[in-house]
Amino acid sequence: MGNPFYGDGDGLYLSNGGTAAFVDVLMLAVTDLVEEPWDYRFAALLALQDQNVMGRGAVGFDLEDIDWGTSPEERARNKDFVLRVTDLALNRHRWNELDYEPAFTADHLRRFHAMVTAYTLTSRDDGSPMAFPGHAEAAMASCTRHRVLSALPHWEGCVFCTAG
Repeated sequence: MGNPFYGDGDGLYLSNGGTAAFVDVLMLAVTDLVEEPWDYRFAALLALQDQNVMGRGAVGFDLEDIDWGTSPEERARNKDFVLRVTDLALNRHRWNELDYEPAFTADHLRRFHAMVTAYTLTSRDDGSPMAFPGHAEAAMASCTRHRVLSALPHWEGCVFCTAG
């Protein structure tokens, strides 16, 4: 089993191990860049990709399911934030803190960056459900041991805590 990440007809299908590494390095990066309320919601989306809680092969998301914002300025700012997070992860930010070498993760990050770059931002005001965490579900808590945002209020601990 694997996990799909989609955007504008393009896809990134990652193995369970590839997904874990992808989420780990993005969590390290997003934690150090969050500033605005939307950023914490995106961090929660990443934290919710924790297969140790959700199950192997049971995570992934579509860029279409993200609430990018209502105005063109908001959408552009939020897309830029995701690209900056991905760029920071690509620069191996805090990878020295991992207890493994994420062998293929740079390739996955490059593909995800290209997907986000090519993604056409639209407003989702049609009332359809989205998998994107709401304001009350934003990842505002930080794991003091690992210094990353956690998925509270969904569960205690961060993606590194649940990995054992």
